[in-house]
Amino acid sequence: MKKLLLTFVLSLFGVMTFAQIEGKWKTIDDETKQAKSIVEIYKKGDQYFGKVSQLLIKPANPNCVDCKDDRKNKPILGMEIIRGLKKDGDEFTGGTITDPKTGKTYKCTITRSGDNLNVRGYVGLSFIGRSQTWQKVN
Repeated sequence: MKKLLLTFVLSLFGVMTFAQIEGKWKTIDDETKQAKSIVEIYKKGDQYFGKVSQLLIKPANPNCVDCKDDRKNKPILGMEIIRGLKKDGDEFTGGTITDPKTGKTYKCTITRSGDNLNVRGYVGLSFIGRSQTWQKVN
């Protein structure tokens, strides 16, 4: 009975950690396949946010000159690029992600698969957009 209970508790813990997106993630460019930055995802209240904590490739411009909101002309390093995601079952959705290179903001959905995050930014319908796979940083 104790073994069964332990197995249950460990499997429950595995499910809980599986669905977590908090922590540091290496962003991989979907076009060049190069690692671009480290994004740290954190929770404020019941929402998730992500900021650029390290740049792995020096951007052409260190500031987001094309951003349209409060991030306009602000440094990319330290910038909050993910805002307002909420956990919905196995995915995190309802928030936005901003591409500091273009300044464009998209609706965002994130799902976790092992040590990878599947990050989807889209406009309108979710099949019109871009996906990236981010890798867990230990």
